[in-house]
Amino acid sequence: MQGPGARPGAVTAWQLARYRRLDKTLAMVGKLPPVHVVGGGLAGCEAAWQLARAGVPVVLHEMRPTRGTDAHQGEGLAELVCSNSFRSDDAQGNAVGVLHEEMRRLGSLIMTAGDRHRVPAGSALAVDRVGFSDAVTAAIEAEPLIELRREEIAGLPPEDWDSVILATGPLTSPALAEAIHGLTGEDALAFFDAIAPIVYKDSIDFETAWFQSRYDKSGPAGDGADYINCPLDEAQYEAFIDALLAGEKTAFKDWEQSTPYFEGCLPIEVMAERGRETLRFGPMKPVGLTDPRSGRRPHAVVQLRQDNALGTLYNMVGFQTKLKYGEQSRIFRMIPGLQEAEFARLGGVHRNTFLNAPRLLDGTLRLKAAPRLRFAGQITGVEGYVESAAIGLLTGRFAAAERRGEAPDRPPPSTAHGALLAHLTGGAAAETFQPMNVNFGLFPPISPTTAGGRKRGKKERKPAMAARALADLDAWLGRAPQAAAE
Repeated sequence: MQGPGARPGAVTAWQLARYRRLDKTLAMVGKLPPVHVVGGGLAGCEAAWQLARAGVPVVLHEMRPTRGTDAHQGEGLAELVCSNSFRSDDAQGNAVGVLHEEMRRLGSLIMTAGDRHRVPAGSALAVDRVGFSDAVTAAIEAEPLIELRREEIAGLPPEDWDSVILATGPLTSPALAEAIHGLTGEDALAFFDAIAPIVYKDSIDFETAWFQSRYDKSGPAGDGADYINCPLDEAQYEAFIDALLAGEKTAFKDWEQSTPYFEGCLPIEVMAERGRETLRFGPMKPVGLTDPRSGRRPHAVVQLRQDNALGTLYNMVGFQTKLKYGEQSRIFRMIPGLQEAEFARLGGVHRNTFLNAPRLLDGTLRLKAAPRLRFAGQITGVEGYVESAAIGLLTGRFAAAERRGEAPDRPPPSTAHGALLAHLTGGAAAETFQPMNVNFGLFPPISPTTAGGRKRGKKERKPAMAARALADLDAWLGRAPQAAAE
């Protein structure tokens, strides 16, 4: 490949600069020992990618398929075990969307693969889970500076691994979890996470169900009719709630009895137990939707979101559950439009673990008791795919800087990355620490007045915080500000 205006056979300045960068990278690789990354999920793959982009060799350890987990189904890297949604892609008014845009500007592998395998989901970024995992796996396997080893790291990594990123996630193997516990002397906190069922589209009754996004809102990959909606009248809703409450649930082991759920991912039957109207104001809320058969808003609605690029699979939004499999099939077929539903995957529950990060980790996510170990992803106490990958991105950058003999440079707390990092490393109280999604409540407050002295309206604050975050990220990267992605 030649740069613009190149003469055939000539070595251009563009090529010469590229060759010099390559030579420099090869020289560095000859001198630098590898950083070991344990865990091939979203955080581990992102950390490995950032290290390689910085010219630092990596050994990425993934225990699947040598050892499986309770939630994974395949052996691909970055497998999505729950929803296929990365949530809002609005970089002007939503903290998750800001995090997406920051990751794009930071050269994120996860966002590149996610954008490439986007499926319709209104203003959200949802992906074809198989295509996404395949893309991440192919990129990691093709990167010369990354060596992928399919093996379990049982216990603490060897002492001669002087720089390690532990991105083993909420499903850390028991041997490694016990070793971490012994090293820190602190009980790992834990919660249950639940998986929603996936339905074959061709088994849905479209005499009853219809396509529509709330308020007909469209997103980059959609047209304002991105969700399948199944309506319930009041009697149907009440019967459904009765069935949920009476349905047979998975029994927990004795040692799991006191483990709390994450509030942002409650099983649907647990929500129902909190009050008969809870679901109508949660995942089954009917606002912004009109049943074309009646021309009116239904009493309640079940929404399904596209789960693969072919559009053959749909995920039941917010329907994570601990109901037994037989009960799921029976109860969910009570929903109008799903009476003949066939399930590609039923829901389930798995136990997640995370560290008390404010107490155990330093400002660049190193374990205070053993600074050669860094932690990334959900095990640090962030919640969500994108948040996990973002922490992986930061640990990769921090470890790369250290390997090159530089001081790790932390992002400003006004950015989404900096806000998450600050929360984990001191912003949250260790005594009450719980998993957290990125949100504007973690960002420093914005000035109540504009540069011109005008008082900001309530609706202006989030866009102002988003704009500040992206401007501060660009300044941190030392480049001219960019406009947010549309």
